[in-house]
Amino acid sequence: MKSTKLTISNSKNQQLNAFLELPANQKPNYYAIFAHCFTCSSSLGAVKNISRTLTNYGFGVIRFDFTGLGRSEGEFAESHFSANVDDLIAVSNYMESNYEAPTLLVGHSLGGAAVISAAAKLNTVKAVATVGAPATVSHVKHLFSHGIEDIKSKGEVEVNIGGRPFKINNDFVENFDKTDLPSVVKNLRKPLLILHSPTDTIVGIKNAEQIYHNAHHPKSFVTLDNTDHLLSNAKDSIYVGNVIGAWAERYFEPKENQMLTTKGEQIVGHLNLLEDNFTTSIQTKNHFMIADEPTSVGGDDFGPSPYEYLNAGLIACTAMTLKLYAERKKWDLQEVFVYVSHSKKHSDDLEVQVNKPTYLDFITKKLKFVGNLDDKQKQRLKEIASKCPVHKTLASKVIFDTSILEN
Repeated sequence: MKSTKLTISNSKNQQLNAFLELPANQKPNYYAIFAHCFTCSSSLGAVKNISRTLTNYGFGVIRFDFTGLGRSEGEFAESHFSANVDDLIAVSNYMESNYEAPTLLVGHSLGGAAVISAAAKLNTVKAVATVGAPATVSHVKHLFSHGIEDIKSKGEVEVNIGGRPFKINNDFVENFDKTDLPSVVKNLRKPLLILHSPTDTIVGIKNAEQIYHNAHHPKSFVTLDNTDHLLSNAKDSIYVGNVIGAWAERYFEPKENQMLTTKGEQIVGHLNLLEDNFTTSIQTKNHFMIADEPTSVGGDDFGPSPYEYLNAGLIACTAMTLKLYAERKKWDLQEVFVYVSHSKKHSDDLEVQVNKPTYLDFITKKLKFVGNLDDKQKQRLKEIASKCPVHKTLASKVIFDTSILEN
């Protein structure tokens, strides 16, 4: 997963702070926008967790700060509901111009109401997911109701919301009464996922019921047991990201693996030195993988290292060979764990006789068996583990034939 910082101009030419989260291969199938909760920002843990979890489902997710919040320009008094919707549209337009139009909108709390309203105005949006969203936009007014009377006489007042001071004015207050969200939901006609906690003390569960009642099918509701409004526990926000990702698969056509030309070989790898540092794309006929180097040696750690893939091939072959052998013998092998590490060790330390002392490749393989097996059976399985094809290949002399292909 890679995060890219962006700056996006809204309709008032104010600069919105944004981050684009990309899948491990940095090539999203689709794009999504995440809208944060009222007075929050895109740096909230729940926002980052949900966005990054969605990248595991092939989405590129852009999370941004609304006007006057986080690191975006403007005053909070300008961050009324209509401005939030306008910001969402501005971000969508930016993505469409520079990447690809977002097709999934996800919103938390008032951000959930904003994505519903924005989705009604964006033809490119195919589906919407809300988390802890209010059924009406005016629901949030109780958070600053203690300052509304003073606004009438002073024009602008400072109110305390969630322990933080914010300046608001009459336009800010009145704007929350201008959007008829129930009507917007009734006319949305797009797949809608509603996630809400029955223990939400900020936006009660009745709001989810009202949204669901007003929405047309396809609509889905998932209850978030024992979860607070801000999804303070990381496991809750990660769960939400996984639920949204799995749900969205129903409405987004899987994209075919964009194969590189294998030139008649079994597998192909590609590294763009101008863009990808060490990140290498690897493809078979039906599967896509990423290889990289750890950050400790200058890589981005987007995928396993080459030697980790070498170890992985040995592990997979060993486990599969043991399965086949145990099944043929009708032994009670229920599970097998294979632990492998690769390193370089000096021949003197290994007490290996060689013509000239040198460093040798050293692979350790540790096995753990689960099942009703006696010691004799376990020892035999240990012997069989060394007979898997990959193990034998690594242990034998390999002949390479390397050639250059013309472009």
